[in-house]
Amino acid sequence: MLPKEERKALNEAFWSGFKDHMRGQMSSTGRRVNWSSYPTQVKNTYLRMICTGTQTSICYDIQFKDAGIQAIVWEQLTELKVVLENAMSIQTNWNPRFHNSEGQIIGRISWELDGVNFYEPSDWPKIYAFFKKHLVEFDSFYQEFNDILITLVD
Repeated sequence: MLPKEERKALNEAFWSGFKDHMRGQMSSTGRRVNWSSYPTQVKNTYLRMICTGTQTSICYDIQFKDAGIQAIVWEQLTELKVVLENAMSIQTNWNPRFHNSEGQIIGRISWELDGVNFYEPSDWPKIYAFFKKHLVEFDSFYQEFNDILITLVD
């Protein structure tokens, strides 16, 4: 295991490199977007990129405190399942009862990349390419259908 300072430096270098890799990549709407902190525009939903020694994934997390609202949003997403899966060029994982690191039960839709390690800088180009390709695919889907989710939550 790397010392805390080395992990921090590696983490900063990785995300700085990712930011450079995504520079100039516009949203499907033609607008600039902060890909590292994707704006879902729907409260309590988050697009997260996870990159560790053992896991590289993009996760769309639905985490409402109100279980009823969470169930309604999840149900709407499952109605869009075919459309979302067709937009993505990779297998989509659906987990309506994912236990996050805070002990909450959330809904999680995710896409994973196997065979890479964050702690191997030689794997970073593969990770960057994975993130870029699938973030752009997700964005294309999301920009077309996010109004449905916004209407549900408002």
